[in-house]
Amino acid sequence: VFLGGSDTVEFPIKFTPKHAGCYRCQILLKSSCDIRIYEIECVVNEEQAEAQLEFLTPAFQTVTQEIPISNMSSQDWRFEAVLEGQCFYGPPVINVRVGETTPYPLTFKPVAEC
Repeated sequence: VFLGGSDTVEFPIKFTPKHAGCYRCQILLKSSCDIRIYEIECVVNEEQAEAQLEFLTPAFQTVTQEIPISNMSSQDWRFEAVLEGQCFYGPPVINVRVGETTPYPLTFKPVAEC
């Protein structure tokens, strides 16, 4: 097959998922002298609005906000948390099982008035 000087051929795929989750499929391409199987995996996330948390606490007192993480997909989730900013703490890893909601405890421990 002549490909016009290129080693690649575009093979556009379009799908419209109805829900968030992991979608897998196989594409079988056959010719008289070759058989190829391509495995494709697409992960679809729900569209989320941005959120903002405001912490109000007396000086030097700790406050914790439980942030609910809901897993409505078909696989268990493992999150690694990266917190930026001073005085914020939380677990570095959180696991959320299929169909469950797990709170992520975000803690603010001020060391000065701010």
